Amino acid sequence: MSKIDDLIAKLCPKGVNFVLIGDIARCTSGATPSSTVERYWQNGTIPWMSSGEVNKQIIFGTDVTITQEGYESCSTKMIPANSIVIALAGQGKTRGMVARTRIELCTNQSLCAVVPGDKLLSDFLFHYLKGQYQNLRSASSGEGGRGGLNLQIIREYQIPLPPLEVQNEIVKILDTFTELEAELEAELEAELEARKRQYEHYRTSLLLHSGVAAVEIRTVSIGNLCKISRGTVISKDYLRARPGNFPVYSSQTLNNGIFGHIDTYAYDFESLTWTTDGANAGSIFYHQKEKFTITNVCGLLKVKEGAGITTKYLYYVLQTLAPKYVSPGMGNPKLMASSMSKIMVQVPSIQKQNQIVDTLEKYSALIFGTTDSIPAEIKARRQQYEYYRNKLLTFKPLEVA
Repeated sequence: MSKIDDLIAKLCPKGVNFVLIGDIARCTSGATPSSTVERYWQNGTIPWMSSGEVNKQIIFGTDVTITQEGYESCSTKMIPANSIVIALAGQGKTRGMVARTRIELCTNQSLCAVVPGDKLLSDFLFHYLKGQYQNLRSASSGEGGRGGLNLQIIREYQIPLPPLEVQNEIVKILDTFTELEAELEAELEAELEARKRQYEHYRTSLLLHSGVAAVEIRTVSIGNLCKISRGTVISKDYLRARPGNFPVYSSQTLNNGIFGHIDTYAYDFESLTWTTDGANAGSIFYHQKEKFTITNVCGLLKVKEGAGITTKYLYYVLQTLAPKYVSPGMGNPKLMASSMSKIMVQVPSIQKQNQIVDTLEKYSALIFGTTDSIPAEIKARRQQYEYYRNKLLTFKPLEVA
């Protein structure tokens, strides 16, 4: 910190000039070729970036796999390496997020690429704009800030422009924090993945019912075991108009699949829900003492009276079976009610089901019970980065004589 203080005292003792991004950088938006032009998407070699990648808060380099295969040829603007990309629009919290690139690529229309001039380091701009997330969202066009960012807003966004020596020193310090955080997150992901595989192996072994006589096990379809239904269309506008405490489940897996909360509910009994459409199709959720609603991309299973199977046991079974019945579709995976109803389940005695559930819950607690400390450490590292970022990137405006 003392080196930066010394540089600031030497190079900009009267303060730092604040400039508009558009005055010191080139801002462009991307585009998506028509899906009917197949040559764009077949065996492509040019990376293409969408708002989904920005949402991951990652650096794009040669070792990163882009969502799309890329263009065979690119009719849109190529973005040079070491640029900044800002999400102009997107679902959830994506809008206003930034990422930095390390390779030449194209972007889709929901992104703005910022190519700095010779007075601005792209990495300095990246760190500064990461700290401007809420301000960028507030600058969004549209009533209540719910519209979206656009090129004009980005071009007119004001940032500090200290000398390059100061920018470079700040980048060195903040990159150290982000690298440590990335290493820790990689360790966490590897550890959680190993534990997940261990748990899934043990769960599969238990559900094979080794040692149980075949005559003691029935094989029954989900359609005969459960009443099957599907949710209804619920928009974000509906959520905003009906605020409340009852969760609404949708197709995501974050936050246990909760899409939002409203002031009423559709279900209040023990049940299972599953994701019917999208990348998370086949995900299973258990609901016991809860009042909730589901959207149209979720299905619901209620065990029929006298079916001879517990809901919790069925939950563990479907965690293993449901993903196998997901249809890839045309880029949109699906597990519809008709397919769910045909899944065949091995049903042992209630006593055996309860034993399996009890064992799996104890084993789950043993394997995953100590993982909370790792995210807590990541959070602490992130807070440390944010503290120094805010401290380092707060400048006194240049005094005008």
